[in-house]
Amino acid sequence: MKNELIQSFTDNFDTHSQTTDSGVEFWFARDLQHLLEYSKWDNFQNVLSKAKTACEVSGHQVSDHFPEVRKMVKIGLDVPKEIIDFMLTRYACYLIAQNGDPRKETIAFAQTYFAMQTRKLELIQEQIHDLERLQARQKLTHSEKELSGLIFKHTQNNRNFGSIRSKGDNALFGGFSTKEMKQRMQMPDNRALADFLPVITIKAKDFATEITVFNTKEHQLITEYGITQEHIKNNQGVRDILLKRGIKPEDLPAEEDIKKLERRLKSIDKKIAKNPNKLGNNDE
Repeated sequence: MKNELIQSFTDNFDTHSQTTDSGVEFWFARDLQHLLEYSKWDNFQNVLSKAKTACEVSGHQVSDHFPEVRKMVKIGLDVPKEIIDFMLTRYACYLIAQNGDPRKETIAFAQTYFAMQTRKLELIQEQIHDLERLQARQKLTHSEKELSGLIFKHTQNNRNFGSIRSKGDNALFGGFSTKEMKQRMQMPDNRALADFLPVITIKAKDFATEITVFNTKEHQLITEYGITQEHIKNNQGVRDILLKRGIKPEDLPAEEDIKKLERRLKSIDKKIAKNPNKLGNNDE
C-alpha cells in the first residue's frame, strides 16, 4: 500500500473520530460503514455482529464497546425518521476490521489503524507493511499446497514438488538456485526461502505458482516434465515483468523472519484484547 494512500486513509479516519466527555475515543458505526466502503447497512451489520461475538468471546462486555444509540435523520421530503447507530470504541472498530475482507485496502488499513494506541503515521505504515507481508506469505503457502497436491495426484511422488519449486526459483532468481539464494540472503538453510523474502518477491512467487496451478488444470498436465516446464516458464515470465520495472529479485535484501513477525503481530492482538478502552453504559 502506497504511503500517499495510507496518509489519505489516516486523515479520513482521524476526521471521523470523536471523544466522550470522559475522554474515550469512539467512531459512529454508520460513519465506519462508509469508511470501510460498505455500501449497504445490512451488509455492514453482518460484520458488526461477528465483531460483537468476538468481543464477547474475548471476555469483554459488548455494551462497553458497542453501545446502541438512536438518531433522527431526514429522508425523502425532509421526513424525520429514527435510525439505530452504535458508538464504537477503538477496540470495537478493531474487531470489525478483523472480521472484514483484508483484500480491501480500506480493511487492511483499518486493521492496523485501530490496533495502534498512537496514530503516528510511520508506525501505521510499518505495521501495514508487516501485515501485508504475512498475508502474502500465507497466500503463497496455500498456493504451493494446491500445486503440491496436483503434482502428487499426477506423479504419486511427494518429492517432485520440491524439485519443481526449486527449478521455478532458479528461473525467478536469474539462475540462482534456492540454496544459493539462501546463502546470498544469509538465512538458515533449514528454513523456507519465502520466510525471509520481501513482500514483492513473495507475491511474485505466488503469482507464478497460481498460473502453474491454473494451467496444470486447464491443460491437463499430468507429467513431472510438463508441470516443471510450465512452472519454469511462469517464473521466467514473472521475472521479465519485474525486470521491466527495474526490480531484480535476486538483489533484494532479506527481511525479518516471517515467524518472528507473526509472533509480534499476535502479541499486539493480545495486548489490544487485554486492555481495550471502554465507553461504558453511562455513555449510551
